[in-house]
Amino acid sequence: MQKFIIDRFEGAWAIIETLEDPIITFNLPIKILPPNAKEGDVLNIDITINEVETLQRKKMIQNKLNLLKKQDRGDDIVL
Repeated sequence: MQKFIIDRFEGAWAIIETLEDPIITFNLPIKILPPNAKEGDVLNIDITINEVETLQRKKMIQNKLNLLKKQDRGDDIVL
C-alpha cells in the first residue's frame, strides 16, 4: 500500500504528493477523499481493479461495435 500526503487544496482538487524520493505530485478530486481530510494528512492508497465492472464495460463496448458493424454498408467514406 502506497502512502501519500495531502499538500494542499485547489478548488475541487486535492494536490497529493508521494512521501518518497523522487517526490511526485498529482491531483485527486476532493469528493473522493474522506470528508474530514485536511492538508498534511497522510493517505493510504490501495488501488484495485473492479473486474465485474470492467467486464460489463467491455461487453457494452463490444455490443456497440457489433451494432456499428451491422450498420456498415461497406461503402467508401466520402468527406
